[in-house]
Amino acid sequence: MLNSSFDAIVPMLCIVAGALVVMLAEAWRNRGEQMPLGVLGIIALVFSGAALILLFDRNATSFGVIVADNFGIFVSLVLVVVGILTILFSSQVVHRDGYAAGEYYSLLLFALAGMVMMAMANDLLVIFVALEILSLAVYVLTAIRRESLAGTEGALKYFLLGSFSSAFFLYGIAFTYGLTRTTLLSGRSDPNMPTVAGFLAAQSMSDSPMILLALGLLLVGFAFKISAVPFHMWTPDAYEGAPAIVTGFMSTGVKAAAFAAFARVFLHAFEPFSADWRPLVWWLAAATMVVGTVVGVAQSNLKRMLAYSSIAHGGYLLVGLVAANGMGKAAILFYLLAYAVTNLAAFGVIALLGTREKESDSLRDYAGLWHTHPGLAALMTVSLLSLGGLPPTAGFIGKWYIFGAAVSAGYYGLAIIGVLTSVISVFFYLRVVVMMYMADREPGVTPGPVSNAGIAALALAVIAIFYLGILPTQVLNLAAESIATIF
Repeated sequence: MLNSSFDAIVPMLCIVAGALVVMLAEAWRNRGEQMPLGVLGIIALVFSGAALILLFDRNATSFGVIVADNFGIFVSLVLVVVGILTILFSSQVVHRDGYAAGEYYSLLLFALAGMVMMAMANDLLVIFVALEILSLAVYVLTAIRRESLAGTEGALKYFLLGSFSSAFFLYGIAFTYGLTRTTLLSGRSDPNMPTVAGFLAAQSMSDSPMILLALGLLLVGFAFKISAVPFHMWTPDAYEGAPAIVTGFMSTGVKAAAFAAFARVFLHAFEPFSADWRPLVWWLAAATMVVGTVVGVAQSNLKRMLAYSSIAHGGYLLVGLVAANGMGKAAILFYLLAYAVTNLAAFGVIALLGTREKESDSLRDYAGLWHTHPGLAALMTVSLLSLGGLPPTAGFIGKWYIFGAAVSAGYYGLAIIGVLTSVISVFFYLRVVVMMYMADREPGVTPGPVSNAGIAALALAVIAIFYLGILPTQVLNLAAESIATIF
């Protein structure tokens, strides 16, 4: 490592350096010259992952505001996996659809740098800066198909509502600072330094009602980023308008980074006020699971269906946040990993089957897929079954521990809602499976060949789905040890 003061930011610097190298390579290459820009992005992410592994168990800090504790490292490694899989899926899509490769990959890497910063941030202002870095990059990625009106509309809605949510979050930070005179969450580098956690731990519930206002404003900001109901309005339009692989990246990476910051702020700094925020999050979780599932059933567009599925899965993650016992805390991290590989695989299939003129996002586009692309149909089936929570997949284990944590903590109603919505969601996942295997394909409609990089990404994702579903103990233990470092 370079220096003890900079160790914690080395993983982010690797990703930013990769983004800058990609931009320079794009600027220097001749017109028509092919350069492996995606490979440069993967190399940067591999170096970032190696740095994260070397930082494990070291609890390194950079200037007190970036903390490379095991919790942040676990989430950052999930983000590195998301980034590598996204780039592998993108190799075919970028060339086929004519995107500016340098622009696309550099935006992807800058968004990942913001996500990693958000996962490791130990200061509310740093969380806000990280949130803006990743958001600005994702806004542009959403509208990267300049000729697509749906993409432009989705990006505009995302931008406008994201700006409002950022304002709520910033006001929450301002109120917190006004009350505590600090935005630092915990004093890792100096135990005597004033922190939000230290101040709130010394307060009684009635000492300052303004704390509850700050808490509520911060909750709104986080709820928007994780697409919790009723802050989900942007999600279906943005997910439908963006290219399929960008949608997969948004639905996994942004959610993982936001939940990491959410858990660090609410399970650590605002833990003394858990009796006040937990009922609010209970209702958010219940409404998110119900709306995401019920509205998802009515969708015929696969990307919109998976958008509402993503909303419902955000509700399942909120269940773990509400339970907040040992099992629930570990289940949050495990579920983030399981959901990331599963959802990316599903969106990867959608992206690989599309053409430049039309994405394969309608339910009818998957009719008879088994006859033309049996491998892709099988991989898509595994992904959908995992999203539905059927054994022996990662989704089943993730939901088992999430709902088990809710029962252990006494939240029986929330667990029942979660199980019922999960059962209902199986309907719209199986509807796609039935279409792939039992419906006749329309004549003259045959998807093109799939790149080797796309097949490799799908194979890696499916291996991870089965590994996490059959042998989850090691990852669950690692998740439990990792999240324990923020308490």
